[in-house]
Parts: sequence; C-alpha cells; structure tokens
Amino acid sequence: MGLAAELGREVRGDVEFDAASRALMTMDASNYRRVPVGVVAPRDAEDVAAALEVCRRHGTAVVARGAGTSIAGQATGTGVVLDFTRYMNRVLDLDPAARTARVQPGVILDTLRGGAARHGLTFGPDPSTHRRCTLGGMIGNNSCGSHSVAWGTTADNVRELSVLTYGGEHARLARGGDGVPARIREEVAALVGGDLARLRTGFPELPRRISGYALDELLPERGEDWARAFTGSEGTLGVLTEATVALVPAPRARVLAVLGYRDESEAAEAAPELLPHGPLTVEGMAADLVVGSARESLPRGDAWLFVEVGGEDEAQARERAGRLCHAAASGTTAYALVVDPADQRVLWRIREDASGTATRMPDGTEAWPGWEDCAVPPARLGVYLRDFRALMREHGLRGLPYGHFGDGCIHVRIDFDLLGPEGVARFRTFSVELADLVVRHGGSLSGEHGDGLARAELLPRMYGPEMVGLFERFKDAWDPAGRLNPGVLARPDRLDANLRFAVLPKDTRPTRPDGFSYPHDGGDFTAAVRRCVGVAKCRETQPGPAVMCPSFRATGEERHSTRGRARLLHEMLAGEVVTDGWRSREVHDALDLCLSCKGCRSDCPVGVDMATYKAEFLHHHYAGRPRPAAHYSMGLLPRWLRLVAATRTAPLLNSLARTPLAHVAKRLGGVAPERDIPPVARTSFTRWWRAQGRTDGALAAPASRVVLWPDTFTNHLSPEAGSAAVAVLRDAGIEPVVPPGAVCCGLTQVSTGQLGRARSVLRRTLDRMEPALRAGVPVTVLEPPCAAALRTDLPELLPDDPRAARLAGLVRTFAETLEQHAPDWEPPRLDRPVAGQNHCHQHAVLGDAADRRLRQRAGLTGELSAGCCGLAGNFGFEKGHFEVSSRCAEDQLLPAVRAAGPDVELLADGYSCRTQLSQLAGVHSRHLAEVLAEGLRRRPAAGPGDAGKAPEGNPGTE
Repeated sequence: MGLAAELGREVRGDVEFDAASRALMTMDASNYRRVPVGVVAPRDAEDVAAALEVCRRHGTAVVARGAGTSIAGQATGTGVVLDFTRYMNRVLDLDPAARTARVQPGVILDTLRGGAARHGLTFGPDPSTHRRCTLGGMIGNNSCGSHSVAWGTTADNVRELSVLTYGGEHARLARGGDGVPARIREEVAALVGGDLARLRTGFPELPRRISGYALDELLPERGEDWARAFTGSEGTLGVLTEATVALVPAPRARVLAVLGYRDESEAAEAAPELLPHGPLTVEGMAADLVVGSARESLPRGDAWLFVEVGGEDEAQARERAGRLCHAAASGTTAYALVVDPADQRVLWRIREDASGTATRMPDGTEAWPGWEDCAVPPARLGVYLRDFRALMREHGLRGLPYGHFGDGCIHVRIDFDLLGPEGVARFRTFSVELADLVVRHGGSLSGEHGDGLARAELLPRMYGPEMVGLFERFKDAWDPAGRLNPGVLARPDRLDANLRFAVLPKDTRPTRPDGFSYPHDGGDFTAAVRRCVGVAKCRETQPGPAVMCPSFRATGEERHSTRGRARLLHEMLAGEVVTDGWRSREVHDALDLCLSCKGCRSDCPVGVDMATYKAEFLHHHYAGRPRPAAHYSMGLLPRWLRLVAATRTAPLLNSLARTPLAHVAKRLGGVAPERDIPPVARTSFTRWWRAQGRTDGALAAPASRVVLWPDTFTNHLSPEAGSAAVAVLRDAGIEPVVPPGAVCCGLTQVSTGQLGRARSVLRRTLDRMEPALRAGVPVTVLEPPCAAALRTDLPELLPDDPRAARLAGLVRTFAETLEQHAPDWEPPRLDRPVAGQNHCHQHAVLGDAADRRLRQRAGLTGELSAGCCGLAGNFGFEKGHFEVSSRCAEDQLLPAVRAAGPDVELLADGYSCRTQLSQLAGVHSRHLAEVLAEGLRRRPAAGPGDAGKAPEGNPGTE
C-alpha cells in the first residue's frame, strides 16, 4: 500500500496528496521552497502518532507547520507536512490562579491572548504576526516580539511540552527531565556531562540568542530544563502535540512614547539607556520604512524609538512615560506621548507591517529576507549598524533595518538579486561576511526567527565546529533516522540551495502582451506574483478595520487566502507541481472564491492585488474557449441593461422575475438559485435626466461644472441615487452634466476576466469623454467599484493611451466632489446614528476620509462596517457562491445591522452592498446622496439655483 493510501487508512484527519495541497505548502515567508509529498492535518495527538508511524514505515521525512510565517525556511519540507492549524488549534485549559495555559500547537497567539485578557493576563512574547502565528510555531522558533524586553522569549515562558519523536516515543519535557524517555536522557546526559566547559562558555550572553540548540539549558546549574532546550529546535527533534505556557499580568494602561532621532544608529545607541526605566518595548525604525501620510503622525526625526510604558492606570503610565522622555530628551530631535489606544494602534501598524513594507525599496526594487533578525548585545547595536551599512555598501546592496533595538535585534530586507547566478553568488558571499561581522560584535546569527535554511550552514562561524558537533549529537539522540525536518539546524542544506525563485520564468512580458500592464512590477506578471512573501496577514481570522481576506475568514482554508492563491500562481508559473499553466484547474478553483474585493491591494503589506491577478488568470484561462454562463449573463450586464432600457421592457422583465420562469433564467444564466433577480428601473437615470429638460451639455466648463458619471448600476438599477446626487450637487452650487451616449468603466468585464472586451469598452468611453478630458472637468462617480475601476484598472489596461491616466486622475467620489468643489457648503443637519457598509473598493482604492468628514458635518454618527458585504458584484450572484457570500456578510455587516436600533440610518454607497442587505437582512439601505437629498427636502430652500429642491419625476423601479 502506498504512503497516501496508508495515511488515509490510519489517520482520522485530512490526508491530501493532490497538486494544489502540495503547492500550498511549498513555501513559508522566506526565500526558500521545498516541495512536500503530501499534507496531513491531524485531529489530535493520536493522529500525529499514527502519521509518524506510517511515515516511519516508509522512511518519509516529516515537517511540522503552523501558520507558515517562518522567515528562515524551516516551515518547508520535502516529506509529509503536518498542518496543525485546522484541528489542533484550541486553548485546552486556562488557569488564572496559576497563570498558565495549556494549548494545542495550532492555536493562534491572539486566541490565547484574548482568553487570557479576560483575567487581566497575557502571553508575553508577541511577534508582529500575533494575529495569525501559532504557539507551536513560536515554540519551534523561540519567537520573541516587541515586548521581549519586559517578558522575554518564548523559551522564558514555556513550562511543559508534550512531544512525540519520529521513532514514536512520547516525551513530557519540563525542568528536571523526569518525563524524557530513558534512551534520550542517557545519551544527552553523556553529551552534556562530557563537555561541560564548552557548554558553559561557548554561548554568547545576550537576550536574543536564538541560533543553534539551547544545550546550555541542560546544565545542572540551570536545572536541566528540557522544555527550554527543546524550544527553538525548529521541528528537528520531535513533534509538539501540547504545551503548557506561563501567562503574565497585562498592564491596565499603556502609553506609547515615540522618540525621534537623527538616524537609526543614534536611536540604537540611545535604546540601552532606556531599559532602566522598565519599558515594555523599545522598538526602532528609520524614515525609509514610513510611507505616505504616516510620517505626519510621528515626531520630527529620521528615525524613531517606539517605547511603550505600562501602569495601573493612565495617569501612572503617562507619568512613567513622561519621566522616560525627560531622561532621553537631550539626545532626541523631538518626542511625543500617544495615550489614545486607537492612535497607538495606528503607529503600531506601521511597525508591524514593516516586514512587508520592507520588501520594496523606495524605488520599487524588490528586497528579500535572509538576514532578517541577527542580534548583538544592545550596547553594541549602534556601532554594529554602522558596520552593517558599510558592508552593504561594499557589496552594492541596500536594506531597510528596523527591529527590537532594546534587545539588540535587527530585522532587514536586502535587495539581493536572487533571480540569477551572479546575484545568488553575491547573496552567499555577503551572508558569510555578515555572519563574521555579527560574531565579531558578540552576536547571534538569529535573534528571533531561527536558523532554518537561511543561516544554519553558518553556525560553525558562530559556535565553532566542536559545538556544532554537539548539536549534531543532540539531534541524533532525538532523531537517529534524521527524518524530522532534515536540512535544518543539524547537517544543514546550503543557504543558497532551495531558493524559491529558481523555478520561476525570468520574465513573462513577451508571452502576455494583452493583459494588465503591472506598472509597479515592471510590466511583469511574475514579478507581481513574487510580491507575496508569505507574511500571511490575509490569514487573520478576527474581524477588524481591514477587508482582507473575506474568503479565508469564511472558509478557513489556505487556498482561499490571498497568500494561498499567490502560492498557487507561483507554482503555476514554475510548472513543477501545478503543470497545466493558465489552464490549471487548481488555480481556477482557488480563485473561484476570490471576491475581487481588492482588500489585499491596501491591506497586504506588500500590495498583492489578487483581484487583478484573478482577472488576468481568467482572461488566459478561457482564451479561445467557452466561458461559464455567468460570464455572459453578468459579465456583459451593461450590454443587457442598455438593451432593456432601449426596448423599455423593464416592467415585463420585473414581472417575469416573480414567476417560475425566473428559476429557468437563473439556471441558464449561472445565477445562484438562492438569489432573487434584482428589479430593473422602469426609467433609467439618463432617460430621467433628459426628461427633466436637461441636455447633455458641454462637458468642458464652466468651472462649477462636474461630469456625473452614469454607471451601469446607478443608471439602470438604482437611478434614485443619481437623481439624489443631482439635487445635492446643485444645492452645493455644482452643476452636474451627464456624458452623451453610453460610458462604462468595464468593471463587469474585468471581474470576469474579459479583458479584451473591457479594453474596447474603455476606448469607446475615452472617445466620448474627450471634451471633459481636454478641459480637465472633474468626474463624479457614485458607485465605489466603478470609481475604483476608473482609477486603477483603466490606466493599467490602456497604459499607452494618455487619456486613460487623465480620466483616472479626474475621478472623484461623491464626498470628494463636495469637499473639493463646494468647501463652504453646509449639508443638511440630520443628527442620527448610522450603520451599514463601507464598500471594500472604497477602502482599498479610494479611501473614505472625505465621506467620514461629510457624515460628521451632517450629524450622521457612528461607524460603517469594514470588511466586505460578500455580494461583491457578480460574485455573490454566481451559482455555488451563495454560502460563502452569506458568511462574508455575517463577518461584520449583518451583525451590525441587527444590532442597529429603529432610528439608525442604514448607509451603503455600493449597489451590491444595498442588494446584499435587502436580500439577506430584508432591510432597505441608501446611498449617502439619497439621505442628504431627503434632508434638503425637509429644510427651507437656501443657496444658489434650485437649492433645496429635488428634481421632479424621480426615477425608480416598478
């Protein structure tokens, strides 16, 4: 019986040997790629034992994996990957009195911290990936995080571990070693007892020494702590099945002191002087990692220390932080105290996203990990950084250092050229020289993320060959067969082997002249796919202010995360595991549940844009062959709705939609049977516009004029939003005009991958908009996804047409138009709370700052839901998508609407969002323009023109 079949018989969890499952596990967040033979998701420790037994019979290697956020390659492997995130992901017990928790290895750190917080406790180590990393992975790497100056590393917080060896032995690891199998204990005792002097003197004394095995924890004077010695072993000794960890009291209040410095070296030199003040964090970063408007929220300087101080209450925390700032003031350029938790979160997001932000240099050049986290004694960090910068200059390399300055640990992404042999050779040479530099400063090659495939080869330069020989004997005592995560730590692979870029085509531009232009990736689809470095922010499971990734939160499956889809695209381009290229069924099925919400475009730290990649893939996947029915029914929706308007058959269609014939129509059109067919307006917005005696008018002048874009959804499905916008704009002294003839953003063609059709539509649109483009007349777009398509898809599909960039630059949202062109206009005072949906494309592309200010001025209080409503244009209407679409709505939107009182105004500027609320919640929501227009009708007329008077003959549906 084969390995897969035998695992399927013996293991109750999932056993997956298909191409897609293997492709998803080829990489972590590092530069490395190793292809597994299969994936097993065990349900419990018995399943782990069964899987190990089967693999042992077949001589197959085993790699334990959590969230796959490791940056050194140790979460990749060529054997069977054990995925602990699916089932073994619970907090089993939490004891507030003992301040301990018993957890399974796949539990997400923030799940543990959330349970502990109810008792005023927390787990001290907190990597920047705390919302998605697992405790098992943290124990494997001996992770630390920003609070290690206060609460130490994971090893400092581990009390007892349950482990299975590859040979099937069970070990209970704690201080004293009573639960260690006799064979292992005897061999290790001989190893330690035979070289006590080396173990007592051969390890550098610094807070972030993560490299190698922690054999010194087994010294008699340290209490022979087997749990600490196992922590940081990167899955090479045994497979963790359960852990008991310590919890620490969480400060009741925190204040963030942000200290500015002239450069990062000055910040680094200042960091150790702050430690006597008992800070919780001392984090450092320089200006080259701060993008956009974030710089405005930081005090003057070109580098900063983020120093968090705790207290029993806000006053005490503020007083302690103030004392610290006063002591540091002479060396700073400026400082600020941040008290409000929301403001603190904004600043911490800058720091936490740095691992992704740093993957692009300011000029767009790619940068990579590899020397992500070496550490030196904190007192030497300033001089080390100067030497480090000098070494990079010597090799013609650039990097953006940041990190845990209080612990002497530096993170950096460097612009290695890992695509060609010369660049890889430089990567190797630089790595060797940098290892020697770290050792000269008394440091550790790894200060947080472990050695993995990136640094283990260099351990002899840090420890010497004799100590490395002890490491190998320690590994052999646990795993004599050498089948647990081979190639890592003991007898390592070369650091320039297994690079994930080696299998990719070097440039795909010549083979795809008709897709998107990828201006931020040199026109290269492969470079766009390389953006995903695996930090896995898309795997966060708890709702928050971000949109990404709704399909992962709905399904919990890696293939439906942004990272998972990027991995499959990577393997499609590589052609080794996924072998059908653009015809790949594996990629198609993963992208099928992508909502094209564009959340990743803004929320992913490296700017992955899966909506664009999906459109690109569908364009090639269906080239020259029939498409799904939904691509014709909904992808060509503007054409069908124009036909309905021209024939004036909307009443007939609306009547038929309420008969049994609707079921036939939905089946033929690929529409989900659970969905109602939305009614078509009896009178379109453009027909109503002309019926008011308005002409299309000149699109170019006067200065108070704006083009009101008649998008398909407003024009044919929700014209009341258009007429309301006319009323509001005219009250504000802005004269709207409507383009002659049909204009369209191409959104439905783009979302279904019909890029050739989209280009044709957009060219016709540019022809009709020519007068407005020449005159620079602003274009007001009411429908957020249409505005987003005009701003992004249009110039990326027609990069050689200068009119495309001009139109993209003229696009304004409704709120932006009022703010920019009628800054003194006073909206009607409505004074009521709101709930509803901020459109995902608004969040990702347009921003909602102007909308927030407009609502505030109108007295509309409260927050709209973030995330995605789940309908997402055609997505939620397509057959097979209803369940995921509904789950996405349940993430944030539907609970918020259910909690809203009867006096709450439901707002949703996106037609899809309004439709989702109507069909799933049975409630009516409105565009902000409609709410403001209603307010105008209720107040006395004031202002220019027809102020306060809505146009007559408001269009609507039958």
